Amino acid sequence: MIDEIDAALRSIVVDDALAGAAVDVSFDAPTKDWASKRSGPTICAYLYDIREDVRRRETGFVNEYHDGRTTARHSPPRYFRLSYLVAAWTQRPEDEHGLLALLLRSLVNHPVIPPERLGPSLRDVALPVTMTVALPPSDDRSFADVWSALGGELKPSIDVVVCAPLPIARTQPVGPPVRTPVLHSVELGSDRDAEVRRRARIVEHPTEPA
Repeated sequence: MIDEIDAALRSIVVDDALAGAAVDVSFDAPTKDWASKRSGPTICAYLYDIREDVRRRETGFVNEYHDGRTTARHSPPRYFRLSYLVAAWTQRPEDEHGLLALLLRSLVNHPVIPPERLGPSLRDVALPVTMTVALPPSDDRSFADVWSALGGELKPSIDVVVCAPLPIARTQPVGPPVRTPVLHSVELGSDRDAEVRRRARIVEHPTEPA
């Protein structure tokens, strides 16, 4: 799943935002060592956080149907949030800001990643893969902390969060359909039927306390 999201982001950045411009796209960690070795203008989309979106977790099973009848039950997918720190590296801050403007303009136009840009496993799920751009970070982290952990200097960046479904390989088979109704007869007047009626009277008219 993660590699397919990487490929989809690369496609959006290269084809839509950069439109063929001579700019490299990297998913490496933007450390000081990496920055010193780059050879030209570069867009870096660093995956810095992966966590489940527990608000979207579902319980129970989802039915699979064939010819109008249930054939199996499987667990619903779990949703995971992939957070990318997207920044630009050039020789001049003005050029970096220009690349960031192109990225922002392109990314905000994709609240949902188009299915044709996704890999086969995500397309087969047939559920939307959403993307949020430049939202405020959660209370338990900050972008300055991410840059500090990488050992690099703070740069302007765009936080891109992709929420994708991950199928769960847990299936519960179902029994064959019932083709002949099963009828149960009750022999009226039997000792068992009398006992059932007696218990019903006790429930309806309980004995008053003395």
